[in-house]
This record gives sequence, C-alpha cells and structure tokens, in this order.
Amino acid sequence: MGQGARVSWRRRSVLAAGVALVAGCEQRPATHPAVAGAQWLGAAHARGHRLRTARSGAPPAPAVQRRTDVLVIGAGIAGLAAARALQREGVGDLALLELEDQPGGNSRGHALGGLSCPLGAHYLPVPGDAAHEVRDWLQQIGLMSLRAGRWVADERHLCHSPQERLFFDGAWHEGLLPPAEPGSATLEQYRAFAQRVAAAQRLGFALPTQRARWTAEHAALDAVTFVDWLTRERLVDERLRWYLDYACRDDYGAGLGEVSAWAGLHYFASRHGFDAPGDGDGARDAVFTWPEGNAWLVERLAAPLRDRLHGGRTVLRMAQTRDGVDALAWDESSGRAEAWHARAVLLCVPLFVAARLIDQPSDALRAAAAQQPHAPWLVANLQLRAPLLDRGIGAPAAWDNVRYGGGALGYVDAGHQRLSPLPQPTVLTTYWALPRAQRGALLDGSAASWAQQVVDELLPLHPDLPEKLERIVLMRYGHAMSIPVPGLRSSPALAALARSDGRVRFAHSDLSAYSIFEEAFTHGDSAGTRLARWLRAAA
Repeated sequence: MGQGARVSWRRRSVLAAGVALVAGCEQRPATHPAVAGAQWLGAAHARGHRLRTARSGAPPAPAVQRRTDVLVIGAGIAGLAAARALQREGVGDLALLELEDQPGGNSRGHALGGLSCPLGAHYLPVPGDAAHEVRDWLQQIGLMSLRAGRWVADERHLCHSPQERLFFDGAWHEGLLPPAEPGSATLEQYRAFAQRVAAAQRLGFALPTQRARWTAEHAALDAVTFVDWLTRERLVDERLRWYLDYACRDDYGAGLGEVSAWAGLHYFASRHGFDAPGDGDGARDAVFTWPEGNAWLVERLAAPLRDRLHGGRTVLRMAQTRDGVDALAWDESSGRAEAWHARAVLLCVPLFVAARLIDQPSDALRAAAAQQPHAPWLVANLQLRAPLLDRGIGAPAAWDNVRYGGGALGYVDAGHQRLSPLPQPTVLTTYWALPRAQRGALLDGSAASWAQQVVDELLPLHPDLPEKLERIVLMRYGHAMSIPVPGLRSSPALAALARSDGRVRFAHSDLSAYSIFEEAFTHGDSAGTRLARWLRAAA
C-alpha cells in the first residue's frame, strides 16, 4: 500500500457508507444502455433458500442412490483443499457436492467480451512460513520455488506496479493511506498506531490465525470493538480512522464499530505491520493476481478433481447412521433428488448452513451458527471499450484504485497485468461491502438499480465513463464472509468444531472467524488429512 502502509488484505468485501457525490455530478444523464441492460450472474441464492425451506415439508423421494467413501459438501477453497488432501493421503473414492454450477465459492471468475475478470476474491498475498500448506501447494503449481534456502515467487504472476492509489482532495496519491503533512497531528497518530501494532506483534499473531498461541491478551482484544479500543488508545484522527475502517471492511465486510479489536490488529500484526509515511523501508507486500482473480487458483485446485465434482447439487439434509452418513441432495439440472451414503462427511460450508443440514446439530454447531454474522457483497464488472481518463492529477492509473470517503471499496483493472503499453479494452471490477440490513435489498433489487449506483460512484473520478461503457454484470453474495464481531474468535464453539472428529467434520474459513484464502485452504487441508488418517486407522 502507499506511504509505508501495508497491502490491503482480502478482496474486496463491500463498503456501503453513503457519501455525497462530488459537486457537478448530481445531474445524472439519462439511463445508460449498459445500466438498463445490466445482468445478474450467480450466485444461485434461490438454491440456498431451497435448503432453508426444505425442513417445512416431507423430503423428496430420491430418484437415484449413490455411495462413496468420503463425501465433501461444498467446493469452495476449503472443500477443494480438503478433497486434494484426501486424494494425497490415498482416498480415491470421494465425491464433492457443490450448490453452484462451478466450484470456487467466493473465488470464481467470468469473462466479458473475451476479457477475463473476477467475481470475487482477486489476489493472494505471497504466503509466509505460517501458511506452509498454501506455500507448498504454490510450489507444486509453479508459483513459488526454494532457491538457496529462500522462497522465491514467480514474478510473472505478481502484481505489476503501480499497485495502489487513493483519490484524495482532488488528486491521486500513491498507496491507500491518506497523506499526512510533516509535523501534522495526523502523522503523529499514524506513528502512534504503528507503535500499537508493533506491540501487538509481540503478543503473537499469525496467518492462518490457528498458528498463533491464543492468550488472555488476545481474548481481551477480542472482547471489545475496534472503535472502542481506538478511542481508549486516543487514536481519533479522521484520516487514520477512515483508513482502518476501510481495511476492516476490505477484510471483514464490516467497519470499526462492528469488528473486534483483535480483528482490527490482526489485519496488520499477522503480516508485516504498519508504517507511518516516511518510516520503515517503504516496501510493499507482494501479491499474486490475475485478470480473472483467484479463479486462476481455483482452476488449478479443481482440475485434478473434475471427475469427482458434482455441481448444481443442493444438499437438503444429512444424518449419521450406524455405518456412515446419509445425505439427500437435489440435482438442480435434472430436477430430482439423490440419496448419498458415505463412510464420512466433510462439511466445507458456512457454519449456519451446516447447522441447517444436520438433523441433530451439536450444541457447539448451534452456538457457533447463532453468534456468527455474515456480510453481503456486491461485485460489479464493467466492460470498457478503452481505458478511462483520470479526473485530477497525481499518481498514474494503478491495479487497485480507491476514492477517499466513497461508497465502494474501489475498483481493480483486470487489464493491469498486460505487458503491452498500448491502450486496449478492459474490465473494471468494483467491490461494495453492504450493511447486513441491506441484504434483502441486494437480493430483491434490480440489476439496473444497483448498476446505476456503481456508475454514480465512478463518475466523479472518470467523467468519460458513459462514452466508454459497454456492458455491466453484477454478482451478489447474500452471506459472503464471516464478520469477526467481539467474542467470536474466542468462541469455544469454534474451537470445538475445528477439532471435530468422527464421521462428520468441518472445514471452512468460518472456523477462523473471518474469511480469506489462507484460512480456508489450511482448514481444508488439515481436515482432509486428519480424516484420511482416521479412516485408515478405522479400516
């Protein structure tokens, strides 16, 4: 990130604070054809609602019976990693059931006019030592290598410069940390926060979070909101708080007033900390990215599992039996029910979904599902016939572009990784983290109404947008990511589910209280490995 602050982690939830448009943009043109013709893409939330209503009546009679050794429910990152681990450990008889037609969860991709673009997560930070499962897999697919005892990333897949910029006070600034004048109170507040982050790092934070020892000091941070902790520490500067609120919305889908102080500090302390402008070495954290975002990674995770993957399967219920687990799934393409029997099941779905699936959920699952809120997302892709011109002066066009005080979390340019210097058509992907109260409006609203909000957000930055805009597609996630509210990371229920054994086990980023690739992959890899070894021992 800019000015010594570190890269903004995760991508990209959605920010929904309403902000007045820049003067002169209140007079909107007539509805643009691309706005009027905007379209929704998955996610198939109606399928998820089928599960919600399945308990109200008699279950459908299955038209087909299927058996497998291990059934993995959910083919997001955790499910794909779990299936990969099972295969690595010698479990060949397995099946993955996925509600959507394609695997990947929040990391799927799309194409507009032949140009690839993300539908959700769009980058992966180069993993450190704690995320060794992720790093080992990246080595297998050629993204990392060990040279002279040092891990080296393939630079062809790293984000090109310039990486990030912020539109602030009429100009573009490198990085996402708002500028602070020498000797200003803002700069002093930045330095004070940097000191707090350094102190937090000495407590021990890690990514994935399960690699850090949990102490009473961590629990105390988890017991209060981030905004209350900042107030207690007298960190009140407007620019600092905007940036920290942005960071929390980016990683967690909710701001300072909702997430815990543990989560707010974890954002920085589990990586490389926080530097005030002019302090530190100014180096940015390297991230892998592709035009289609993390769908590039999904393709490589899913490819060895194609013959085991069953998309368009809405699992309606499941129950343990004397010799295994029975599951009932609805085949969305054929419109018929399937009965599955397996020796064991890995539930790689959000915990509130798992609680609805199981006939007799445990007390821990009930408790975890009840205390874990999820943030809705809106992701919009805009196809452009040519790059946009900048309003204002300053830093050149970057991969990640954010407006200070804006309603969105910014936009990324899917064409940024091209090597050609010539102007070409491209796709911009904008991300919005919506308040939970707007979930219904997101699911019920028209594509055109949400597309208009997206365009209105960009017009103050790029007045030439209407003349270059060709098409808009939108992706909505009703429950995109877990919000680490106070007390959630400390929850005994989450810890119990992460340690689950027997025939029904859990693997999902929800177990970490927040949602990013490293958490999901590690939970999936660990659960798949432990289950395979348990099955061998029980044979």
